[in-house]
Amino acid sequence: MPRPPILWISLAAMFVCAGPAIAETQADQGKNQTMTRINVIIEGEVLSATLDDTVAGRDFATMLPLELTLTDFHGAEKIADLPRALDLSEAPASYRPEKGDITVYAPWGNLAIFYKPFQTSRGLVRLGEFDGSMEALIKETDIPVRIERVD
Repeated sequence: MPRPPILWISLAAMFVCAGPAIAETQADQGKNQTMTRINVIIEGEVLSATLDDTVAGRDFATMLPLELTLTDFHGAEKIADLPRALDLSEAPASYRPEKGDITVYAPWGNLAIFYKPFQTSRGLVRLGEFDGSMEALIKETDIPVRIERVD
């Protein structure tokens, strides 16, 4: 049986040795992330959520507190205009939202909170998600909300 070339042996050894180091680095990155906790307040009811540790999520946090009126859109999300555009410089080109996702739709610059899953949409950027129930958002009428950081 022919012996494997030395290059293949070297590459195999490199991947075996690097595996634990790569896994450790990824685990360490998760520990270093700082999540921003927020409250979405609707008629005195407090809904808790967490913003992602991303450029867009951190930029959104700098806008808080916000007083917005959420309007139903597509029977799947609540939307509201934001006071300014967010920094989306590191955001992916598209996103497939799930129930509870807090997003921004880049072409319009508006906040979009999904109460139903939706199709992958170009220009949609995830900011975070609700930690629990969001039933207070599911109304056919416009909903005044206050979004604030939890300190």
